[in-house]
Amino acid sequence: MKLFPKYESYKQKLAPVSVFARRLASAVGLACGIIGIVLFIGIAGYHWLDELDWIDSLLEASMILGGMGPVSPIKTTGAKLFASAYALFSGLVFIGIMGIVLTPIAHRILHKFHVE
Repeated sequence: MKLFPKYESYKQKLAPVSVFARRLASAVGLACGIIGIVLFIGIAGYHWLDELDWIDSLLEASMILGGMGPVSPIKTTGAKLFASAYALFSGLVFIGIMGIVLTPIAHRILHKFHVE
């Protein structure tokens, strides 16, 4: 299975639902992998820079990545700089993940309207 599946052109017929489901599952799997990597970066940063316990680091990184905001007060300057960069990075990751997950859906909708 390829990481980026080849989509049919507008001259080809609409792909079966099973192909669409496989593309969507692949996109969701890729998105989950990216979320895991980004979450690990946040956990490690909060653990080492702000000296939080692992579970508190998980909570803090999850809340930032989910768009909810910080939970614990940040103690050190390095941790504040990391939290600022991680929050901006998380926003960009969210936009990228939405693009990855919505690509198969948008392609299917647009292709359905342009099938001859």
